[in-house]
Amino acid sequence: MTTPDSAPRPSERSKRLTLATRQTHDTLGEKVMGRDPFGSLDNYTHFATAQYLFLTELAALHTDPRLTRHIPNLPERCRAEQIKADLIDLGVALPAPVAGAVQAPSKAQALGWVFVSEGSKLGAGVLIKQARLLGLSETHGARHMGEPAEGRGRNWKSFIEMLDSVELTPEEDAELEQAANDAFSRFTYLLEQTYVKQPELA
Repeated sequence: MTTPDSAPRPSERSKRLTLATRQTHDTLGEKVMGRDPFGSLDNYTHFATAQYLFLTELAALHTDPRLTRHIPNLPERCRAEQIKADLIDLGVALPAPVAGAVQAPSKAQALGWVFVSEGSKLGAGVLIKQARLLGLSETHGARHMGEPAEGRGRNWKSFIEMLDSVELTPEEDAELEQAANDAFSRFTYLLEQTYVKQPELA
């Protein structure tokens, strides 16, 4: 009989990442739901502000030639402009960057951060339904949750196929896993910062 700790690691990188980030992913989910982001428009504004901070921090990675070599459509996957438009819809002043953003990541680390951003598009399929109850939509206030043209499932499948095909050393794979965990923790931190009167500015 095998336990989660003794079971063989999956051969696919994307599956290993899912297992390696389960705890930080679940912690983030609990923090987000604890703030009841769709309980009111004010609550949603905090959530959207955290999304803006996170997605704009990662915008430059979407044009990094080290990544676009493997993921050619990565620039089109960036949602920084959509979330910016969402905050404008909500009448929210664009927040200043918060200290602690990822800086000069290695290729493997950058892939870990992008993995988390891409994965959140799947969860957005559920969140957009709750956003609609607040009068928001894919064209007003919740653009960043909109469904990709090819569908959420296909969009994710094509991404992980490209991610799994990137050749990395075992050390780089470890960097990638740590970076993905860091990304989940970073969003948790950014969400909490939206409730602080004087956040730690960059």
